[in-house]
Amino acid sequence: MPKLFHEPTLPIRPWRVGRPLTGVLVALALSQGALAAPAAKKSTDERPDYTAAQAATARPAGLPASVRIAGDDVRAFQALIDGAARAADPWLVLSGGGENGAFAAGLLSGWSERGDRPEFGVVTGVSTGALIAPFAFAAPTLGDKADAALRANYTEISAADVFEFGGTPDSLTDTWPLKERIGRAVTPALLKAVAAEHAKGRRLLIATTQVDSERPVLWDMGAIAQRSAETGDPRALALFRAIVLASTAVPGVFPPVAIPAEAKDGSKDGTKTKTFAELHDDGGAMAPFYLAPAAALDGEARLRLPTHRVYLVVNNRLEPEFQMASRTTLSVLGRTMSAAIKAQTRAALALSKGFAERTGLDLRIALIDGRFAKTSEKPFDQPYMKALFAHGEALARDGSAFAQAHPPAAALGLNLDRREAAESTGSVTAAR
Repeated sequence: MPKLFHEPTLPIRPWRVGRPLTGVLVALALSQGALAAPAAKKSTDERPDYTAAQAATARPAGLPASVRIAGDDVRAFQALIDGAARAADPWLVLSGGGENGAFAAGLLSGWSERGDRPEFGVVTGVSTGALIAPFAFAAPTLGDKADAALRANYTEISAADVFEFGGTPDSLTDTWPLKERIGRAVTPALLKAVAAEHAKGRRLLIATTQVDSERPVLWDMGAIAQRSAETGDPRALALFRAIVLASTAVPGVFPPVAIPAEAKDGSKDGTKTKTFAELHDDGGAMAPFYLAPAAALDGEARLRLPTHRVYLVVNNRLEPEFQMASRTTLSVLGRTMSAAIKAQTRAALALSKGFAERTGLDLRIALIDGRFAKTSEKPFDQPYMKALFAHGEALARDGSAFAQAHPPAAALGLNLDRREAAESTGSVTAAR
């Protein structure tokens, strides 16, 4: 998470930031009195109506349509990365996982200490990964401040930094504390640093889910930051903050984020504009991480990645974990969702590995495996998060964090640049 979570706010029940739905539901089920919380006000939809056609042509209010693409549009994604001069450099892909983001935060810190962390050509983030990604991306400009922020964000936070228990019309909790902290952390100075790296030809991409259209949206955060840095347009800064918040918004548990949008209203002269609010929530609702559009990963459409190497950090465990469910709706749903999310992550990994093998991509994967045995007894357990941060940091320092998904592309006989093919198997890598 960005440096949003330092000062305490109201004392509230323990929670898990940006965690997949399972953890939040389990926390709700186990929280005494959860079901007796004050009822939310009757839900009312006060948004102006808009059509599917208008949704297809909409743009964020006051900003160019080019700051985002549909995350499932292969051609648009190809054009976006082809327009990035540094997209041939290694990529960093950050998954969701709530407080387990401490793993990625520690890994990045230890990698910096090791001294061979790349300047990633493309950084993508989903859910908790969206909170890490701006600092990982801006690190060449921010220096040690970026890793220091991640350390604080994943070892010093509490539930009070995230949500207030008691529902809103469209969620079980209110995340105003998180929103305020994002406002204090995502500053014009941070956007200036992101814009500086964007100008080098690097790209920072964050995924959200557009609730109305049921489609993923991929936001070019560097382009938004550039708009802010060049014009001082407050709408760019507000949009950047809203996207980070939206990508962490667990559906139904955290409130979705309304993003102002505009589109042609369909009038004959085509000059009138209709304004409305799109609803966006957790990018992890579509996929646990974002490497490329799904149609490309499963082989339905062709996609050429400029890079030959991708580092994927999965902030989660994939093994089943035994835990007795109580005879309550939330507990049973939580345990079932836990299994579903792990299955979704395993499926996404299988697709990504297949894509890598077909295209000769050197995919390297780090995840929370059996080398980390500590468990959390309660949501947002600081000792657990500190231990997980230290674990990721140690793996990075000794070069054993990542495993290759398959033999390097050079071994497949592909016609790659000899220097790239002869490059070391990479920092922070283990063959296991």
